[in-house]
Amino acid sequence: MHKDIKKILVSEEQIIERCKELGKEIDKDYADEAPILVGLLKGSVPFMAQLMKNITIDIEIDFMDVSSYAGTETTGDVKIVKDLDRSIKEKRILIVEDIVDTGITVAAVKDLLFQKGAKEVKIVSLLNKPERREKAVEAEYVGFTVPNEFVVGYGLDFNQKYRNLPFVGVLKEEMYQ
Repeated sequence: MHKDIKKILVSEEQIIERCKELGKEIDKDYADEAPILVGLLKGSVPFMAQLMKNITIDIEIDFMDVSSYAGTETTGDVKIVKDLDRSIKEKRILIVEDIVDTGITVAAVKDLLFQKGAKEVKIVSLLNKPERREKAVEAEYVGFTVPNEFVVGYGLDFNQKYRNLPFVGVLKEEMYQ
């Protein structure tokens, strides 16, 4: 375990197993028309890579870079740093997110994708933290529900660090206070 981590919440093995289950659900739900997976940079990358290995239908992928955090707190102001590379008019979209926390970011992205003409927008998230929800948004597919603790690893960061940890862990308080 990394020296800055208080405890591991979700192991790499658990994530791999859950991605297999989510892949089967997505295959079944999108059998008639494959979605475009839209990964939200940078946190979704490890989860999206693992999830895609377990989806057998023909999917397309794209990325958006959106930000609403400064340190440990959301600013409430969602910035689009990188937009999609293609049109999504009349397409089914599956947003791939590392965590649905306050819901502010993913709700804004979902609204934007509908404004761009998507016919359907759903969310798959590695983690769900409902205790912090400020916007009424829920992911249709969830890997794990976690308590209201500061989590890092498997794409989640604190000031761009810890994304490469192969598990989801709780960061020691002294690292961010």
